[in-house]
Amino acid sequence: MKPEFKKLLPHLYVILFFLAITLVYFSPVMQGKAIRQHDIAQWEGMSKEIQDFRDKYHTEPLWTNSMFGGMPAYQISVNYPNNLLRFVDSILTVGLPAPVSYIFLSLVGFYLLILCLGINYNLAAAGAIGFAFASYNFIIIVAGHNSKIHAIALAPLVLAGIMMVFNRKYLLGGAVTAIALGLEVYANHLQITYYLALAIGILLIVEVVKLLKSGNTDHLIKSGATLAIATVMALLPNITSLWATYEYGKESTRGPSELTEKKESTGLDKNYALGWSYGIAETMTLLIPDFMGGASQQELGRNSATYKALVDNGAGQQANSFIKQAPLYWGDMPYTSGPNYNGAIMIFLFVVALYLVKNEYKWWLLSATLLFVLLSWGKNFMAFTDIFFNYVPGYNKFRAVSMNLAMVSLTIPLLAVLGLERLFNKDVALKEKQKALKMALYITGGLCLVFAIAPGIFFSFSSPADSQFVDRDGKQIDWLISALVSDRESTLRTDAFRSLFFIGASFFLITFWLRNKINFVYTLLGLGLLTLTDMWGVNKRYLNNSNFVAESKAKQPFQPTRADQMILADTDLDYRVMNTAVSTFNDASTSYFHKSIGGYHGAKLKRYQELIEYQISKNNMAVLDMLNTRYIILQSKEDGQPIAQRNPGALGNAWYVDEVKMVPDADGEIAALTGLVPAHTAVVDKRFESYLSGFHSTPDSLATIKLTEYLPNHLTYTTNTSTEQLAVFSEIYYDKGWNAYVDGKPAPHIRTDYVLRAMRIPAGKHMVEFKFEPKVYQTGETIALAGSIVLLLTAGFALFREFKNRNS
Repeated sequence: MKPEFKKLLPHLYVILFFLAITLVYFSPVMQGKAIRQHDIAQWEGMSKEIQDFRDKYHTEPLWTNSMFGGMPAYQISVNYPNNLLRFVDSILTVGLPAPVSYIFLSLVGFYLLILCLGINYNLAAAGAIGFAFASYNFIIIVAGHNSKIHAIALAPLVLAGIMMVFNRKYLLGGAVTAIALGLEVYANHLQITYYLALAIGILLIVEVVKLLKSGNTDHLIKSGATLAIATVMALLPNITSLWATYEYGKESTRGPSELTEKKESTGLDKNYALGWSYGIAETMTLLIPDFMGGASQQELGRNSATYKALVDNGAGQQANSFIKQAPLYWGDMPYTSGPNYNGAIMIFLFVVALYLVKNEYKWWLLSATLLFVLLSWGKNFMAFTDIFFNYVPGYNKFRAVSMNLAMVSLTIPLLAVLGLERLFNKDVALKEKQKALKMALYITGGLCLVFAIAPGIFFSFSSPADSQFVDRDGKQIDWLISALVSDRESTLRTDAFRSLFFIGASFFLITFWLRNKINFVYTLLGLGLLTLTDMWGVNKRYLNNSNFVAESKAKQPFQPTRADQMILADTDLDYRVMNTAVSTFNDASTSYFHKSIGGYHGAKLKRYQELIEYQISKNNMAVLDMLNTRYIILQSKEDGQPIAQRNPGALGNAWYVDEVKMVPDADGEIAALTGLVPAHTAVVDKRFESYLSGFHSTPDSLATIKLTEYLPNHLTYTTNTSTEQLAVFSEIYYDKGWNAYVDGKPAPHIRTDYVLRAMRIPAGKHMVEFKFEPKVYQTGETIALAGSIVLLLTAGFALFREFKNRNS
């Protein structure tokens, strides 16, 4: 056996171990099953029209009319074939299905990061388990946030490349950084990438300060230039998606509003952005998993106080179903699928590291951890949040600030491994190690012990959700609330003892090694096994075999109701549906079957969101009519099932108006929709006044306009009128790609009625077309192909040079 291959064997064994534990955890996947994921089901709904078009025409529509009246497909489902990094991503995930592959990628990526820091592979393996098996990763898998876990999994690889550059491996490190960062962007979760950039920013500050202090400016310049070039190379293959997102972002809810009362914000509404803010006390879930009760709907056993109370009070028939989804969560967020648990052992070792680690990485990781914890508090710590929300570029584009804790799941195990390395370092004095261990035990174990013994001293365990439990007279059901409070307290106490056990076990294991009672290998194996047992057990509360369904069911998450079947019998080319039997603007099931005025998306068009807030939510039927809402789905009062009612006022695909009402600005536009008769009057912003110069409306009762061909990105109409007319099209206005043509020749069009399109139609018979032809896609894909080729050739050359140097 060659020496080079022999050196690789331990790493191969570790990677095979990672593969094994991943497959064991997700064993139902090997049986042909898939995870039932809420957001993936919603994605199937929102992307159905896009996928059907792609399957039929083998190209991208780039637009869909199935959600919110119509919107770009950039943030829903678009293939970017010229981004060749997709092939690299497939190789790294070794053919495993998503999202299973991302846990494996998390393990391997963190392992490589630790190796780049020059730390023993055994320690790297233990740390990788702490990172990959953080509960947040598994909870977001259940939620269906695949792009998020994909981006989290790639974060360590980006850091690994940067570490290599600062370790003077400029060519190889630069190539790894470019590939990893390119893949990170390709994962298409900009919020996680943004948070990673914050962490990298702190790292760069620390490194720059260190190099300036040492006078090593030559290395600083080389490293900075390498990372800058790597960043550009990483972005080029992704230029299409980035460019399209940037262009669309300014028109979406993430961009500024034209309405006066909303102009102070250049991003998301603050209340909306901070809706999911982590509680300050809730941060203890990093150490004690169910500190705040766990999930909003958590399963209890039959020995619980709640079950016994239900039985004792004559609700035995409902008891079994109630305890399967008991409202145990009592934290600050509106809803949660589970806690951010980083592992008791990882937190224990993190504290150890604070005493033992002396290099600059401690300050980087400690600073980053504190930053992300403080940011995760959101509305619970506005003095800090306001600084970032108002002054840090890009921060106000993202919602759910609790997501900051995804980065804590990276920084804590990383510093924990650095601390572990110092514990096993013979150059560190024994007394220093013992002091660090004892202090970490006192701090972490002491916290667990306090909450295990007397949790009731600090909290009432009440929840705002408890107000829902009232009897027929509207009085609170005190016995039920009391039982829930008892179970919440019991849950905290149980998990506090649980965390204390794992901390104590790891403390004694390391202490035995320090006293030469157990050898190094067994100590590491023990720590790894304890960590895996700890994290595995918590994760199985939230992602277990009950979350798996037949793959066919996962791919077809929605079945048509009788209302859907009735509507589908209408074979007209294009009309819209409003479904009030579901959460209209937070559910994409309707989009699976119809073109919906609702949907499920975090970045809908800003003007459409304002149309919802100012008009649709106030039941303005005229607005529903102009959106061509032909059917409204209601919940039957007789059997509770959805039924469909036809809206006789729906105006159709296009119509001619008799007059134009010119208004000065967006405020005037949105206000004018109140009381508007859209069949006769079009509301136009004054900025389009020149387009209507010389136009005089002459009614023609015989004039016609009809949609004759429909594709989501290509609409064809035939018109026939004796005089020039102004036509309003029941299509969403978006001037970053929609082009109009009359008889094949380009023709301008304008916005009307706040969100729709309008166009002057010449007299006579004509063919009018709207085509979605965004330049950003065609131009971007050309650049992406060139960038991909350059990046892959550079990476290939770097690997060749590294291989050649090692064998010379």
